[in-house]
Amino acid sequence: MPLFFRKKKPSDDARKRLEYQMCLAKEAGADDTLDISKCELSEVPYGAFATCKVLQKKVLIMHTNNLTSLVPKSCSLMSLVTVKVLDLHDNQLASLPADVGQLASLQVLNLERNLLKCLPQSIGDLAQLQMLNVKGNKLKDLPVTVSSLRSLRTLDISGNMVVELPRGLAHIRTLETLTLDTSSMTYPSPDICSAGTESIQQFLCKECGIAYYPPAQYPLPALESDGGGTSVDGVDRAVHKYLEEEDAWQNKFLDYEKRKEQKMQEKLEFERRLNMGQREHALLVQQLNSQKDEILQTVREDQMRLEEGLTKHQRYLEEERLKLLQQLKQAEQGIASRIQKLLEDNQRRKQSADILKSLENERIRMEQLMAITQEETEQLRRKEVAAAMQQMLAESYKNKLIQMTNESRRQDLVNQACSSSFFSAGQPCPIAQPWGSVLLKVRGGLQTEHSRCVMENMNIEMQKAAFEALQVKKDLTHRQIRNQGVITEQRQALGYLLQQLLKEKKQREEELQQILLEMEAKSETHRENYWLIQYQRLLNQKPLSLKVQEEGLERPLVTLLTELCAEQYVPIFAHHRVSLRALSTMSASDLEKIGVAEAGLQRAILQRAQEILAVAKTIPGTTSSCLASRCLLHLQQVPEP
Repeated sequence: MPLFFRKKKPSDDARKRLEYQMCLAKEAGADDTLDISKCELSEVPYGAFATCKVLQKKVLIMHTNNLTSLVPKSCSLMSLVTVKVLDLHDNQLASLPADVGQLASLQVLNLERNLLKCLPQSIGDLAQLQMLNVKGNKLKDLPVTVSSLRSLRTLDISGNMVVELPRGLAHIRTLETLTLDTSSMTYPSPDICSAGTESIQQFLCKECGIAYYPPAQYPLPALESDGGGTSVDGVDRAVHKYLEEEDAWQNKFLDYEKRKEQKMQEKLEFERRLNMGQREHALLVQQLNSQKDEILQTVREDQMRLEEGLTKHQRYLEEERLKLLQQLKQAEQGIASRIQKLLEDNQRRKQSADILKSLENERIRMEQLMAITQEETEQLRRKEVAAAMQQMLAESYKNKLIQMTNESRRQDLVNQACSSSFFSAGQPCPIAQPWGSVLLKVRGGLQTEHSRCVMENMNIEMQKAAFEALQVKKDLTHRQIRNQGVITEQRQALGYLLQQLLKEKKQREEELQQILLEMEAKSETHRENYWLIQYQRLLNQKPLSLKVQEEGLERPLVTLLTELCAEQYVPIFAHHRVSLRALSTMSASDLEKIGVAEAGLQRAILQRAQEILAVAKTIPGTTSSCLASRCLLHLQQVPEP
């Protein structure tokens, strides 16, 4: 087996067909189609990309070749940015470029019968793609970014090894036709897949938890073909048309040879004119350089004068700033002293009010405690007095019973003495002398008993008085002890309150000090920002000559640069006196020469200028500047797809 393979050269017929199709595409009045199919190509020729970029072709047909790569060396897919139909079926493509998403205008992509194993993630950036055909490849799954194809109408993935569909297909609301191998599908199930595209979409929407709406509610603009708008079927008819024309290309080949000689003569004439134009361009460049030197010299002089005036003004402003700072510092010191005095007065008043309030609260609390203590003491005293009175009543009752007993005995003795039969009227009693002695003894006993009772009563009264004196002394002792405890508690409470007041005073002093420091820092920051802003305003002033040149620049061109975030290049365009019409004829290298170095910005400026002038050609009867303004307004009003 050989280690190296020599590329198979195309046959003469295929080479002649390629030359004929390339020449036919470059003729004046040719349509927007470039057809290089069946040319036995192993790689895309460089001229095909250049032709699509310069002539802005919209249909590129390269089917039935041996292509293994889509982009040739030293080429970029940005050359195909205007292509809307790309037909690559029946080739040997194993992969697509990673930046295929740059084909922003692509609407139809036919990759049938290739060797693709996967699709790039950037395919989801094809926002206008409406038909995608990957039938007969080696795909195992679809990328997740397919869900970003919000304009897709037709998707054909049959003849591959795909067994599962991504759930993101539910977000493609415009999908009308989905072709796949139902028997080999595992998700969704074959039953759902065989029911049709609508059933598949309803199932995926249910899986994603979103509502299903039919594609009829999401209308899309019709696909473009040779002369304007048509549908996907129109694209197929156009492809069939080109296939039929292939049969007649040999009849036209002789005419092509004649035109080839004529084109050679025209090429020589064009080269001669190009040399003359280059000489004129060199003269113009020389003149522009001289004018540039003069303008730069004027700008330097203006800048020197401006810097001198700015230096003087800065000195004056610095002196004024120092004066203002001195005055502001004095005012701040006076305000700070006044604020300090006010804070001290407020603090003293607040402390006095707090102390009075705390004392009042303490007095109320002590009164409540005293009232409670007095009530308890009174209740205890009443209980003790009641117990003592009960004891005294019991003793007095005993004495009364004894007295009544003695009285009854005495009365009985007296009655016996008085009722005796020996006492008669006017007769002496024979036994009077013994009874007299008995009565005397009885009276003495009664008197003794009476004196004893009186003594006992006096003792009881003395005990009662002593008990009352003892109770009064006990009450006084209890009151003194209670007053001492209350005074101790008051002293402790006042000490704790004083400590709290001192802590609050220190904390408030620290807070006020922090606030004053923040105020001073803010005032310093504001002063610095003010002078920085004034200095920046002075630096942003432009020379008078540059302002005049910028005012002479076309407003649509200024608006275009502003939309592309390239305002810094407005002075450069004004200096070089670039107009929209001149910008449309310039290239990326010309923009790089005048100072626009970003490649992406170069392409964006040129593409936008060409779009504005292309729209301007469709609006007759207006001046160039007014026409450009209207076109720019029209492009701004066109909604994004």
